[in-house]
Amino acid sequence: MKILVAEPLAKQGLEILRAHHEVDEKIGLTPEELAAIIGDYDALLVRSQVKVTADILAHATRMVVIGRAGVGVDNVDLEAATKAGIVVVNAPTGNTISAAEQTIALMLALARKTAAADASMRRGEWKRSSFTGVELRGRTLGIIGLGKIGQAVADRARGLEMNVIGYDPYVTADVAAMHGISIVEMDALIEQSDVITVHVPLNKATRGIINADNIARLKPGVMLVNVARGGVYDEAAVAQGLADGKISGAAFDVYETEPPVDSPIMTAPNTVLTPHLGALTAEAQLRVAEEACEQVIDVLAGRSARYAVNAPLLTPETARAIAPYLPLTETLGRIGAQYFRGAVKTLTVDVAGDLADHDASQLTAAALRGMLADASTERVNLINAGFLAKSRGLTVNENKTSDAGTFASLVTLTLEGDTGKAVVAGTIANGESRLVRIDDNWLDMAPTPLMLVTRHQDKPGTMGRIGLMLGEADVNISAMHLARTAPRQDALMLLAVDDEVPEAVAAAIRNHPAVLDVWVIRAATDR
Repeated sequence: MKILVAEPLAKQGLEILRAHHEVDEKIGLTPEELAAIIGDYDALLVRSQVKVTADILAHATRMVVIGRAGVGVDNVDLEAATKAGIVVVNAPTGNTISAAEQTIALMLALARKTAAADASMRRGEWKRSSFTGVELRGRTLGIIGLGKIGQAVADRARGLEMNVIGYDPYVTADVAAMHGISIVEMDALIEQSDVITVHVPLNKATRGIINADNIARLKPGVMLVNVARGGVYDEAAVAQGLADGKISGAAFDVYETEPPVDSPIMTAPNTVLTPHLGALTAEAQLRVAEEACEQVIDVLAGRSARYAVNAPLLTPETARAIAPYLPLTETLGRIGAQYFRGAVKTLTVDVAGDLADHDASQLTAAALRGMLADASTERVNLINAGFLAKSRGLTVNENKTSDAGTFASLVTLTLEGDTGKAVVAGTIANGESRLVRIDDNWLDMAPTPLMLVTRHQDKPGTMGRIGLMLGEADVNISAMHLARTAPRQDALMLLAVDDEVPEAVAAAIRNHPAVLDVWVIRAATDR
């Protein structure tokens, strides 16, 4: 087969490809030039600069697989690739050590004021007392996001004799403990940490996860590190915290806009700034090239790729039955993950009715995909779902039964952890996804991108007061469903809303004397 390498790749990766297939290196192609020749190739290798758009993929009539030598796949149109039957693979583990080491390097540079001391020396100065640092030993490191990189940072911080705490609602305490991490809530991490580092993907849930509100609650003299994604820190708020002396130092490797020409962090005091070097080591470049190329060879040979980032095509035998339930099940996974309070240890997928006659593994993968959507930079599919679940300490069970009660088919997810369990279920009716159960409450409502869920006492005026608070905040309600155990007992209310619910409004609803709990659920993905 023919493979096109469109960006510079480590020679070891090229050797892997050439051992099996014909390889053409064509670097620096314009989009028009790439579109003109891509129809001659079975595979494409890129890094981060070449944009593989839907227009280009429309010409890729022979393409089987696209390999991205790196983590992010923002430069590849995944939807277009999936529709075209093209598997997209990336290399998410190759840069783990490099990113972790960069994090530790920046922590040490902040603690010992290395950059400022170096600049002073180059000015011909000798001001030793101006650069008195602090030891990291005995200090508390707070890690937000405990995926592969977060865990690798913790392993190295323990070698520095630091106390390590972490926040990640998708990682169990047992898995965290294997890396010497004590799981805490976000508020506790903010208030207890001497150093904070964030290792999460950028999405609606994580954008500005370190912002002006929680900066106000940081310990005086805290140090902040960002080797994750630009935007997870509010750069203006961090710059203000540095200017005020609340934050003793900040080290950034990634920025909201790159290059960060107009970022306030560029002129803030006590910073160490590097130009997105987290994965830029010779070893990481070699590993990501090998990882991507080996998977390309696997896909071309008809084998599974370990890190396929788009959902595999359904076989003709299962497409008609399974396809409508995949987006429903992914949505159930997202709803369940946000509704459940605490870390999920066990996910059980029950498939009932006509669906039970088919392979349900893709539904299980879709459920995990929804659960982990806001927790992982890796897109979860049939190929890597089990691997990712295991790495996060999740036990996954799958059951089938022909009995779906009054439904033709029913998918039920049960999420369990130390804090209890949550149940969500859905079906397809008249070609539309329907949410039909939350815990013991049976209902019938189409899930929407934004929903407000309340558990409240069934008292006169409660629903009206909640609606009034939303109306006063200019939050429009598009649909409503109420389920209750008995008159004037507990009730569960689902409101489909057209607008984001401000945190202050959610807090006001939560403080209503008849309201027992409130959830703002985003059922749509950010991909």
